[in-house]
Amino acid sequence: MTQKLKITLKKSTIGSQKEQIATVKGLGLKKINSSVIRDATPETLGMIKKIKHLVITENN
Repeated sequence: MTQKLKITLKKSTIGSQKEQIATVKGLGLKKINSSVIRDATPETLGMIKKIKHLVITENN
């Protein structure tokens, strides 16, 4: 079974680069404090690494 991650947007995307905003949307995050649960695949981990200053991750 794959590991699950809870990803929560903690900072605004205002002033961020376009590719970072696209990454946030690609993960399914919309507003501050919104959360999604995703599998810990290499693709997802790479997306989190790009926006690590905007999100908080927790093992689920």
